[in-house]
Amino acid sequence: MASHRRPKQPSRTRVTVLTATAAAAVALTSQAAQAAPKPTKSEVKAKVDKLYEEAEKATDKYNGAKEKQKKLEKEIGDLQDKVARGQEDLNELRTGLGSMASAQYRSGGIDPSVQLFLSADPDDFLDKASTLDQLSGQQVEGLKKIQEKQRSLAQERQEAADKLKDLADTRTELGKKKQQVQSKLSAAQKLLNTLTAAERQKMAADDARASRSAGARVDLGNEVPASKRGAAALSAATTQLGKPYVSGGTGPNSYDCSGLTQWSYAQAGTGITRTTYTQQNDGPKIGMSQLKPGDLVFFNNLAHVGLYAGNGQVLHAPHPGAVVRYESMSTVGSFMFGVRIGG
Repeated sequence: MASHRRPKQPSRTRVTVLTATAAAAVALTSQAAQAAPKPTKSEVKAKVDKLYEEAEKATDKYNGAKEKQKKLEKEIGDLQDKVARGQEDLNELRTGLGSMASAQYRSGGIDPSVQLFLSADPDDFLDKASTLDQLSGQQVEGLKKIQEKQRSLAQERQEAADKLKDLADTRTELGKKKQQVQSKLSAAQKLLNTLTAAERQKMAADDARASRSAGARVDLGNEVPASKRGAAALSAATTQLGKPYVSGGTGPNSYDCSGLTQWSYAQAGTGITRTTYTQQNDGPKIGMSQLKPGDLVFFNNLAHVGLYAGNGQVLHAPHPGAVVRYESMSTVGSFMFGVRIGG
């Protein structure tokens, strides 16, 4: 018969030790949580600025994909119209040649099997050299036109199919870039929310004060604009001071950085491309010492662009939550180069 023994109970001493250990662990965890210092306003600003820089890079790639999508949609539409017109021309050629063959057959001048070739595969028919002596020169010429039209249509249909695939890939890329932008902006907002309302207001006030100071320094400068176009673009940009930064904005109510530069030069009668990655190639590159008002200025590995305003200042659309403003180039970011539009 099996022995039924009561399980050995833990000693009171052991229970006390375990309880004390658990309590100590909880206390340490609590102390660690309490000890974690709240990030300072300057630390939050530095992290937020970095996130905004990453968001601008993603925004620029998003804008590039959007431009590519618009271009592909137009090209596909043009190709599809071209294919439709080509098919109509082909049908007319076939109808005309078929009528000619029927008339010739009724007069006894052509073998009845030729009609099958005419309506089916001209390439195959033309390869049968033995039958060519049964066709008039006009019919041979008609068959060659059909042959060329068929080849042309096949190429255009394939080109349209390739572009449709490219468009599908571009739309997928567009969705990913948009998600990246939103993710970076969401992370930045969460960081800003760790500050008090008073701290956020002070940050905004500091930015506004710095912008007024930068604008005053521009007014003190006496630099000659890069060109009439540069002067006109800079003048147009000054009318947009205070407009909000919005990712993807191209004016006139809101802007992102390259949207502002593109809009400003459009007002000066000069078209430039949409993104920082392409605007860098819209004119010759120049160094900081060569900058003149109206030149484009690029920062942070092409993540940002603005208009050089003179006296070391830039007029730009900085980042979400900010407005079009003047700012010292020394605080915008890491300067790369300038680009002069229109010589």
